[in-house]
Amino acid sequence: MKDWIIYSIGFLAQILFSSRLIIQWITSEKQRKVITPNTFWTLSLIASFLLFIYGYLRLDFAIMLGQSLTYYIYIRNLQLQGQWQKFPKLIQYLLFIVPVFIVLFYYNNNKIDVDLLFQNDAIPTWLLALGIVAQIVFTLRFVYQWIHSERHKASSLPLGFWVLSLIGAGLILTYAIIRKDPVLFVGHLFGLVIYARNAYLIRHTNA
Repeated sequence: MKDWIIYSIGFLAQILFSSRLIIQWITSEKQRKVITPNTFWTLSLIASFLLFIYGYLRLDFAIMLGQSLTYYIYIRNLQLQGQWQKFPKLIQYLLFIVPVFIVLFYYNNNKIDVDLLFQNDAIPTWLLALGIVAQIVFTLRFVYQWIHSERHKASSLPLGFWVLSLIGAGLILTYAIIRKDPVLFVGHLFGLVIYARNAYLIRHTNA
């Protein structure tokens, strides 16, 4: 597949990720406290799917790992907000099943292309390790958010979510610079500003 198509998919995903942050940021600024609008999770789900495809086309396991770990957390938050039930049943089924089909797509002669993912000449082992650690830290923010939301039976974005976002985004930005990946670089450079602002709003509100 041509590079411009691959990068277009990646940039579209990052535009959607950035859009969710802008909507969340504007909503929070108006209320002077951190708010989680319904569209935040809908855009997250769509963007995650697209970035997962981008990661596969770039043969970048670190990107695919990060998205696969958060996909169903996005769906769970939509359920907690009562928005998932508003999706047409067909769309619900497709969103649940599509990741399985993506995994099946990896198969080549009945086995996953592990060599392509882990022996990519463009990504040395140490850099792949950095990318995986960065994605795990970045993903832990949603695991933390999920546990927090389950305990309170309401979808919210606590301070710990934004702190982990800052750390994870910083690591991914480092990975993107070394990997020379413009999609990751642009997306996470923009995100750092909003993560810091949300952390400040929560600290200010709780002060």
